[in-house]
Order: sequence, then C-alpha cells, then structure tokens
Amino acid sequence: MAKIVAGAARMGKEEKPVPGMGWITEKWTGMREFYIETRLEMKRVTWPSRKQVQSTTIVVVVTVFFFGAFFLLADTVVGKLIDVLFKRLTRG
Repeated sequence: MAKIVAGAARMGKEEKPVPGMGWITEKWTGMREFYIETRLEMKRVTWPSRKQVQSTTIVVVVTVFFFGAFFLLADTVVGKLIDVLFKRLTRG
C-alpha cells in the first residue's frame, strides 16, 4: 500500500513504506517534506535591497544608543535618589 506524503502529494509522487524501518522512514519522510517545503517557501521570499538593509540598520543602531543613554541617565538619577533616601533614613 502506497502512502502519499503531504509535500510529495503536491508533486503527484507516492512513497512506499519500507518494512521494519518504521520510525526511521517516518523521520526521513518528515525531514524530506520539511526540506521540500522550505525550498518552495524560500522561492516566494521577497528580499530587501541593500539600501533598505543599510537604512534599517542605521535606525536600529541609533535607537540602541538612544535607549542606552536614556537608561544610563535614568539609572544614575534613580541611584542618586536611593542614596539620598538611605542617607536620610540612617541619620536618625
């Protein structure tokens, strides 16, 4: 009895199971199906141009530096406030 695999079904191919090799055959079939479907999906991918990649990379780098500076400032201010609070509470 022939078994039709999902990825192979679109191509009109049938696969015959090998006796005594159940789990190996299933794993191999699953990996093959994954590979075939991945190749089909990669053909449909629209890749960005070099200029788009450069511009989005610049945006990411600037944003990382901005948030780094913001969190450095916020950490410094909160740290100073906590120091002042502890000094006032321990003077008692």
